[in-house]
Amino acid sequence: MTKTWLITGAARGFGRNMTEKLLARGDHVIATVRREGSLDLGHPNLNILKMDLTDAGSIRAAVNEAFAAQRIDVVVGNAGYGLFGAAEELADAAIARQIATNLVGVIDLVRATIPHFRAQGGGRFLQVSSEGGQVAYPGFSLYHATKWGIEGFIEAVSQELAASGSR
Repeated sequence: MTKTWLITGAARGFGRNMTEKLLARGDHVIATVRREGSLDLGHPNLNILKMDLTDAGSIRAAVNEAFAAQRIDVVVGNAGYGLFGAAEELADAAIARQIATNLVGVIDLVRATIPHFRAQGGGRFLQVSSEGGQVAYPGFSLYHATKWGIEGFIEAVSQELAASGSR
């Protein structure tokens, strides 16, 4: 049975690899990218939407457009990045971008997705994380702050949704 996936951060890395593997097995993928033209696989089961995780309006618009077109079985929160350096050395703007992307953006993505999952009677949210959400290392303090934060958020939301058939 084919599934439809919405994957953030699909232009490169794990998101792109996941997109390619799912398409190869016959699933449908709605891939989100920050920059148009950054993912050109030319596959008939691939739709591409522009989304910027630092912009709540962009997130809501892309999620609403994706769900308006079809049922989505799995939403994958994959987009993010690492900010490395001693806490006191990091620029304020870099810290704000790290938190906006890896924490607030994912929270906004989940919040935009939940009403659609409820309306369609279920769905699954898969948040890609890292060891950085479980273990801390020097020089990674802000990255860890976002990953630990999103781990706690996702764990709590999964408990909130357990009764609705969404995960």
